[in-house]
Amino acid sequence: MNSERLEFIENMPKVELHLHLEGAIPLIALKELVQKYDYKNPLSVDDLIKKFRYKDFPSFLETWGWKNSFLREYEDFRFIASEVARDLADQNIVYVEAFYSPGSFSQYGLEPQRLTEAIREGLNKYSSDITVNLVADLIRDHGPDKGRIYLEQIVEVRNEGVIGIGIGGSEHEYPPAPYKEVYKRARNLGFHTSAHAGEAAGADSIWGAIKELDVERIGHGTRAFEDKDLIEYLIKTGLPLEMCPLSNVRTSIIPDLESHPIRSYFDKGLIVSINSDDPKMFQTSMNEEYYSLMQRLNFSIGEIKQLAINAIDTAWCNKTKKADLREELDRYYADCYVPFYS
Repeated sequence: MNSERLEFIENMPKVELHLHLEGAIPLIALKELVQKYDYKNPLSVDDLIKKFRYKDFPSFLETWGWKNSFLREYEDFRFIASEVARDLADQNIVYVEAFYSPGSFSQYGLEPQRLTEAIREGLNKYSSDITVNLVADLIRDHGPDKGRIYLEQIVEVRNEGVIGIGIGGSEHEYPPAPYKEVYKRARNLGFHTSAHAGEAAGADSIWGAIKELDVERIGHGTRAFEDKDLIEYLIKTGLPLEMCPLSNVRTSIIPDLESHPIRSYFDKGLIVSINSDDPKMFQTSMNEEYYSLMQRLNFSIGEIKQLAINAIDTAWCNKTKKADLREELDRYYADCYVPFYS
């Protein structure tokens, strides 16, 4: 590794718009949860690393469900929220919009409202170091009827920093159109909207999120290249893509980073931001994402700054917060930037 470039990335103030709270649990913390509920068959951190390798996207989803089986009490969510916030702050990530799945734990008797409150209590332990807003992932596998219920429940606790909704899950099996009325209701309630699209399904899924759900951002959008008209639309409208390059490689959506379209998208003028998705399940981080772009896709330090600006500009925080984030980034570059990095 180029130590100077790596240090530059590590110290850069970063913004992340596509992070799943349940996929960002530090492995030591997850190990504690596994031991709590399965003490007769404890797993080591090395065991978890081995388990978090996938042959394809469906196998990742299967492992996601396994991992969620160790989140059964409100206290578990307080715990993981504080551990995730601490870990992100240690990486100089200063602002995050984090997905969480409020309706996925009803089998343990957990109510979305109290679950949200527990998460916020955990996040508040590090509120002086990092700002974390929440985005409720309605999980498309649950269907729009449950999505409507989850949405109305989340309204009751929106003051806990819930600013938007999305749909993750099995994109290849559940198209976005059935969620049209749910998204309309969400917009009327004042929530921001995103949808996973163009990850496990192709360009039609992205068009569906655009035409049926009227989203403000696209989660991933990796496979937009399959439709030239879609690329032109994304360029013309500036609809932002929350891109997660190493995630796409780990789930075999893309064979390797060199094949990822982000370099092409950036060069064409699409608005893309860099995110880590489920970093602990993919053995990645925001530092690793940015550094990999520099080392393997020839992004310059100046282009890295533009990616960071894209994240700030398309974030769902208020104008004052955006101005503060931009000032912090500009100050960092003014203090650290030297011709060597260009």
